[in-house]
Amino acid sequence: MSINSNSKRRVVVTGLGPVSPIGEGKREFWDALRSRKNGISHITGFDLGDCPVTFGAEIKNFNPEKYMGAKEAKRSDRAIQFAVAASKLAVEDAGIDLTTIDPYRLGVYIGSGQGGIETSFNNFKIMLEKGSKRVSPYFIPMMISNMSTAYVAILLGAKGPNLCIVTACATSLHSMGEAYHAIIRDDADVMITGGTEAALRTISIAGFASMKALSTKNDSPETASRPFDKNRDGFVMGEGAGVVVLEELEHALARNAHIYAEFTGYGTSCDAGHITAPDPEAKGAIYATEKAIKMSGRDKNQVDYINAHGTSTGLNDKMEAGMINHVFGENAKNITVTSTKSMIGHCLGAAGGLEVIASMQALEENYIHPTLNYETPDPECDLNIATGEGVNRDVKFLLVNSFGFGGHNGVLAFSKYEN
Repeated sequence: MSINSNSKRRVVVTGLGPVSPIGEGKREFWDALRSRKNGISHITGFDLGDCPVTFGAEIKNFNPEKYMGAKEAKRSDRAIQFAVAASKLAVEDAGIDLTTIDPYRLGVYIGSGQGGIETSFNNFKIMLEKGSKRVSPYFIPMMISNMSTAYVAILLGAKGPNLCIVTACATSLHSMGEAYHAIIRDDADVMITGGTEAALRTISIAGFASMKALSTKNDSPETASRPFDKNRDGFVMGEGAGVVVLEELEHALARNAHIYAEFTGYGTSCDAGHITAPDPEAKGAIYATEKAIKMSGRDKNQVDYINAHGTSTGLNDKMEAGMINHVFGENAKNITVTSTKSMIGHCLGAAGGLEVIASMQALEENYIHPTLNYETPDPECDLNIATGEGVNRDVKFLLVNSFGFGGHNGVLAFSKYEN
């Protein structure tokens, strides 16, 4: 019997495509998580000017020509390049021959919080310094956020549902949740979905720094991202893309696909309160969490693991911890909680995609990676945080959280696949 009682169609995860500050591809990414690799360091890839923050989770030595032609790479923003790379890695991992699929049953939902912000910045500068005629003819298609999902569709021949969802840091989870619904309602059999972000650039760092949202530990970047720790002082910007292949169960079984997990629940809501701060009472996050669990057809006490949004900011971590304790009560102490951002920083629109991929490791290997730099417990964040070398435990049911500016909340639920 289906775990998801809402539909006879079931959705499973069959391919993983991470492009992250600690590795490209599933194996490299997972090995890095197991070895507690820290992807945060001083930025070397571009000039920071007088920015007060000099570090981030930067992808170093990324070569887009591994995934696309040199001419295409030159005409694509870094966010598009990440999306193409992650999508191709996910499809390769899924072992799926896309030419055997009706192209109108193959869709792509890849979102981006900021799109081609580097392209925008560079062309604004060119216009101001050299005049409007020197603006690149590729400026618009390189800059607009939807071009990542469009570009992937063009390269892979996917003519089915195609959307770009933009909900700040909740972008990836909302993209995946809506892709799930596209399969459930029989609009597609296979969806390539997730998020991409290349916002680790001077203009974004300057903006977040002005908001006092970033950690300022310039003297110790590797310890700056410390989710739920009492001495956290802000998040660390990252970049990358996290894309997965979602597939209708019977379609996956027919080709003998490897199944990482069953996608069983999706909850979404909006705080409708403040443009940047989360609701301190966590009402929207509570609603989204309870909705995802209810859709899964499981009891909340069956949750083994939560991959938290865990940004390392004062307001988010306090809100999220309060939400978890409210929803799960006394059982919260039995749920292992971790934040992937402690290793890869906050990749904004790509964060949830990479965190879903990290969570698949928990279901696949019964291993939960640790939260780095968790040294001083915060009484206002009383959770069972994974530390040390990580936690080995049997994981059958887990949640992934993302909460974005504007009050956007997204929670996904995944279960170990059972016939």
